[in-house]
Amino acid sequence: MESEAFKKAPVIGVSIATSWEFEATLAYYDVDESECISYPYGEYFFRTIAGKRVLFYSTGVRKVNGVGANQYMMARFPLTKIIVAGTCAGIDESFAVLDIIVANRAVQYDCTVKEVEPLIKPSFIVELDVAAYQTDFHTGTIGTADRAVVMWRDYLELKDNAITVADTEAGAIAYICQKNGIECIIIKGISDFPTDETGIDPVQSNEEQINVYIANTPKVMYKIFNDYLTRFV
Repeated sequence: MESEAFKKAPVIGVSIATSWEFEATLAYYDVDESECISYPYGEYFFRTIAGKRVLFYSTGVRKVNGVGANQYMMARFPLTKIIVAGTCAGIDESFAVLDIIVANRAVQYDCTVKEVEPLIKPSFIVELDVAAYQTDFHTGTIGTADRAVVMWRDYLELKDNAITVADTEAGAIAYICQKNGIECIIIKGISDFPTDETGIDPVQSNEEQINVYIANTPKVMYKIFNDYLTRFV
């Protein structure tokens, strides 16, 4: 049983967006239903990793849920670091499905009028210093927007702007971590790459991509937890 002092000790948060990602997390850590606690954005549970108290919580998808859930957890617990763990869409073709990327830059690319402004404004770029950790991992830029990268034209636009991977939460979470003075680490695994839907029913193309994503999600989460998480805790 945890002592009262341990319960008040600093906490490291692990932010997980989708239900499939959180289900994979529950399975990996063999979490009993009685261990999960509900809160406005989902559920959370605790584990001790490398002698540190770690809080795993689901947030729901897109930027509003990601930001709201993480700000809630910052207010509720003495978080010293937030690790955003989950899946992403691959953009840079030098990487492959199931590759893990530790972001050294997070950007939001849906905050401008892109017809007359740069796609990415400097005010929405967060530089992430991961040099203090072991460096035997891939780094890159994660791009975040509420619109998921499904359409081929979106993929090409991000590729032209040197985005490595893309999701719908991490850049916004990094942004509010910076505002709150809390370290943010983003560990993302590529679950799928957008496909050229030219000449194909877009609905069918989207369904096929979602099926690939669902199949690869537990594989990505296992790699993150098994091979990466401990070094960043």
